[in-house]
Amino acid sequence: MKALCWHGKGDIRCDTVADPGIEDSRDVILKVSSCAICGSDLHLMDGQMPTMERGDVLGHEFMGEVVEVGSPNHPLKKGDRIVVPFNINCGACSQCKMGNWASCLRSNRNGDMAAKQFGYSTAGLFGYAHITGGYWGGQAEYVRVPMADVAPMKVPDGMGDEHALFLSDILPTGWQAAAYCELKGGETVAVWGAGPVGLFAIKSAQVMGAAKIIVIETVPERIALAKLAGGTHFIDLKDEDVLARIKEITHGEGPDAVIDCVGMEATAGHGMLGVLSAVQETFTSSQRPYALEQAIQAVRNSGIVSVPGVYGGPVPVNMGAVGQKGLTLRSGQTHVKRYLEKLTDLITDGTIDPTFLITHRSSSLTEGPDLYKTFRDKSDGCVKVVFNLT
Repeated sequence: MKALCWHGKGDIRCDTVADPGIEDSRDVILKVSSCAICGSDLHLMDGQMPTMERGDVLGHEFMGEVVEVGSPNHPLKKGDRIVVPFNINCGACSQCKMGNWASCLRSNRNGDMAAKQFGYSTAGLFGYAHITGGYWGGQAEYVRVPMADVAPMKVPDGMGDEHALFLSDILPTGWQAAAYCELKGGETVAVWGAGPVGLFAIKSAQVMGAAKIIVIETVPERIALAKLAGGTHFIDLKDEDVLARIKEITHGEGPDAVIDCVGMEATAGHGMLGVLSAVQETFTSSQRPYALEQAIQAVRNSGIVSVPGVYGGPVPVNMGAVGQKGLTLRSGQTHVKRYLEKLTDLITDGTIDPTFLITHRSSSLTEGPDLYKTFRDKSDGCVKVVFNLT
């Protein structure tokens, strides 16, 4: 089969690899109908995540048709259309029973490796390094889905691929980021980054009743989409002093909550930090937590800092500000299964149209390496790439 594979920093190839097969009675084999490139995939492309190996199949946003099941008694049947959450859930451990699906204790087959890095094992993830299990991903013609009796969701009749696909990751991720802000209506929220997750965080905050949504972004195409998503105020980080503008917009009080949707590859933008950021981007792959630092500084006292942005290792965090201001810091991989029913209803009733951020489509994985570069470079107005394979 054809698949998009990692071969080193900046080197993504469309390879011919072995078809997957059933390895356990809980498995299914999925014929992929649609998949997408996620911003997190760019961290892999840029060499920011450890434990990648040459030939690893990428991709954790995918859906398709079940073509083989591991057991005659499997709850999924041949012909079922399913969307697959990016994290793998056993359904039986203490974390899964609490609904903390991204913290599953049994799905990461390289759990010892993860425990050395993080203290405890994390859940297994599709297409995302061997520290998260080394599972092949879904930017491929076929994919093996382990523990498929727990997390995958049957797609409702009449729902097209492009409306269902982002339930695999970025829509629940944006929703969780906003949910962590504990919005009750009328709040001010600031969002760093209007990439795909940021756009869904903005939309989610709007649906949850935020009165003001401040968006920190510099790419014109993303700012335009952020307006469609519900952003009310916009700060160009390269031309404006972010903290000063936020204080102006909030009359000196600060946002009630802030969301860092940028993560480890932040650009500082304005001022001397912008100069330092430019040097780091040119000469090193060091993690740059500028967005997180700005978010911590900007949020009001006793506010909430929500961090869906990805970090690959230790970064300096201003714990002085966190402690003295009495902030709540919330982060983590997304508990996708927790939100699937709610978000499916919001798509079905038209409250959320997840297709608005798709800018590039392809029917062939052979175009994948070039589209990875287009997405990474934010060229040609690229915000989100989707492969429609059937």
